[in-house]
Amino acid sequence: MSHYSPLIAALITMLVTTIILFSKVGKEIQDIPNERSLHAQPIPRIGGIGLMAGLLSAWGLMIKSLAWWVVLPLVILFIVSLLDDMRGLRVRSRLLAQITAAAILVFGSGLLTQNILVSLFMIFCIIWMTNLFNFMDGSDGLAAGMAFFGFTMYGVAALMHGADNQAMLNFSIGAAGLGLLYYNFHPAQVFMGDAGSIPLGFLTAAMGLWGWQLALWPAWFPLLVFSPFIMDASVTLLKRTLNRKKISEAHREHYYQRLVLIGWGHRNVALFEYSLMLAAGASAIGWLNHSTEWPWILFLIWGSIYLSLMLILDYRWKVIQQTQRG
Repeated sequence: MSHYSPLIAALITMLVTTIILFSKVGKEIQDIPNERSLHAQPIPRIGGIGLMAGLLSAWGLMIKSLAWWVVLPLVILFIVSLLDDMRGLRVRSRLLAQITAAAILVFGSGLLTQNILVSLFMIFCIIWMTNLFNFMDGSDGLAAGMAFFGFTMYGVAALMHGADNQAMLNFSIGAAGLGLLYYNFHPAQVFMGDAGSIPLGFLTAAMGLWGWQLALWPAWFPLLVFSPFIMDASVTLLKRTLNRKKISEAHREHYYQRLVLIGWGHRNVALFEYSLMLAAGASAIGWLNHSTEWPWILFLIWGSIYLSLMLILDYRWKVIQQTQRG
């Protein structure tokens, strides 16, 4: 039955999203445009409910393959994030839930008994990755599509080592993202909201850590697979910190947001980011075939690509801003 789990994840995600979209709940939980938004009209942000319904239904077929220290914090984050979507929670409450989830993951995985400093560093990294999809979920189809490509790469790497169940767990996450794309791709009828983006970000770290502990891939593999998201979010927020701007404040300074604003549009930005994600993931898979050592050359190549793209867009953005002021 586990081999049907990705199909179940995609179909249940589409079905539940459809039901909620045309229900009273879909009209009540709306994403109201703000300073960060790239849309002008309120859009239901209930996609995360469908996504999690599809994912957990698929994972239910493989319940013996699950780890409690992945599922428990995942459910905690989903519930807290759904409450945030519905009522709005304080940053402190959301952060407390994320710290708790990260601590459960580190404790349950056994990292805490190995090295306390490494454990604390991992908790920080998990919290950062947990927020990664939320930072990047600001353009139609972007986060859901990147989830499909990223977790599919996890699944392929697991298959390469004969870990079929682990592969299906990851394929199911990607398939749930693909199922959501039916309503989330441009023009989006549904957003995933925090109830979708926060759990996906957590799973990026959790499944990456789990695969590393099972020796399915080295530590660098998740970093390279999700590097398009990691680079955009990290560099943008580093620039905001250096400019003494609040990280938690809504903004439209991410590179993908600026691509939309300069005229690329949601569809082209999504397709371009998919291409980056596919290429980065494929190069990571290719390296796994012949070496598990840290791929310094590969990271140097991709670092140069990202740096060049960012410099070009920074220059283009500056020119447009000067033209508008003039």
